Amino acid sequence: MRYIVVDLEATCWLKGGSRDRMEIIEIGAVLLGSSRGLAVSEFGAFVRPVLEPVLSDFCRELTHIEQADVDGAAPFPEVLSRFLEWIGSEPFVLCSWGAYDLGQFETDCRRHKLPLPETFRRHVNLKAEFAEQRGIQPCGMAHALVISKLPLEGTHHRGIDDARNIGRIAPLVLPAVEARDGVDGLDGPAGNDGSRADSGQQG
Repeated sequence: MRYIVVDLEATCWLKGGSRDRMEIIEIGAVLLGSSRGLAVSEFGAFVRPVLEPVLSDFCRELTHIEQADVDGAAPFPEVLSRFLEWIGSEPFVLCSWGAYDLGQFETDCRRHKLPLPETFRRHVNLKAEFAEQRGIQPCGMAHALVISKLPLEGTHHRGIDDARNIGRIAPLVLPAVEARDGVDGLDGPAGNDGSRADSGQQG
């Protein structure tokens, strides 16, 4: 089974923000050839927001994404199409650190009147799985790296860097998920879609 480990960055504000206002501004992802494998390919692209195209100071400071990065980027429908082309044919399982990313894909698809790709519902919430397997409370990606004795590489809260880091944690988690559910069982709610043990916030 191939696993697509994705991390999204989105517009955000220090105060007054809401999920409905947030828009994806970066898609970062790595492809794992198996549950135990290392990343063999990666995807990274900025996305131009349309609802509130000017990034807040808080957003720029948090993500290290500059206004020029998104001003020169393609809109979400075009980047999503490129992302799906990069993923290629089925089967694959989408993975993310928490429930946030799948929910944000749903929000942006709805905003642009696009259907959420049905294959995205085949999803593993690595944050919830990591916590359950370790017998701990759900934690952020950076703390999970510390627990796993792995160094943080790149810039935290940059989509592509976070995807690379999550992709290094994933092989510590996914084999047990496969052993429990079987590859064919990683579908919808059985694949931990984030409904438990997770606040649904970004990494």
